Amino acid sequence: MTEVLPASDAAIAKAAQLILAGHPVAVPTETVYGLAADATNGEAVARIYAAKGRPGFNPLIVHVRNFAQAQEIGIFSEQAQALAETYWPGPLTLVVPLRPEAGIADAVTAGLGTVALRCPKHPVMQALLAATGRPLAAPSANASGTISPTSAAHVLKTLGGRIPLVLDGGPGEVGLESTIIRATDGKLLLLRPGPIDLGTAVGPPQSATRIEAPGQLRSHYAPTKPLRLDVTRADAGEWLIGFGAISGDYNLSSSGDLDEAAVRLFAALHRADGEAAPRIAVAPIPRFGTGLAINDRLCRAAAPRTSQE
Repeated sequence: MTEVLPASDAAIAKAAQLILAGHPVAVPTETVYGLAADATNGEAVARIYAAKGRPGFNPLIVHVRNFAQAQEIGIFSEQAQALAETYWPGPLTLVVPLRPEAGIADAVTAGLGTVALRCPKHPVMQALLAATGRPLAAPSANASGTISPTSAAHVLKTLGGRIPLVLDGGPGEVGLESTIIRATDGKLLLLRPGPIDLGTAVGPPQSATRIEAPGQLRSHYAPTKPLRLDVTRADAGEWLIGFGAISGDYNLSSSGDLDEAAVRLFAALHRADGEAAPRIAVAPIPRFGTGLAINDRLCRAAAPRTSQE
């Protein structure tokens, strides 16, 4: 049985007790809901993987209270520090070399010599980090490969009965997972597009021949139904997610606002998955700014599923 509690001080204290006892808890962040557990406890991290059905080669993001705590875990170049100081707290994850003495459970990094770190802005996640006093590993709070959750109800769709508690902090503010930048060897490389667009400061997205961070699997964020992209007119049996002038059955943003579309994307996919139509179609989304991240998620959602994923 999974309990859902509004994210009050008492509920956050209860969540902290569960985490310190080695259990994962679903918690809101400004991006999507995360499944948080003590990143220094190998058994607790194993429970994240078990609840999600997540492949062990796919590393987790470690959430920290501030840059000082991040420095205890990772080694930051001048470039990485500048990014952290500019964009933290917020939806930016930095992949940096792991300090061997940091005490992070091996399963968090999937055996890599790097660690993915983020300082979240959401007050509930920040309160939970303060209450536990631990860095928290927190992938999205959904079964592996399925649509990311932007509400407590979305969490229950795939994790109900698998975890003890969901802290309900309302809908996500940003709606898309964080931008992930690898900052090693004096270079910046985009591993996953997200809400923060660094433009020409980083290289193009890296192919997933080697998994270095979450969100690089070819098939990810997927509904249970087939998904067709760049559709201007739905075929029979398709539920159309519109954008701009293409109204569809549900419009991500009638004004063509990409940030609004990002906030509404996963909720739209959840709704489409629950409609009677057997297939889903999505209108064209411009491929610039936040649209790059939206198209990244949609392309992975539409990719063929494999047994590995």
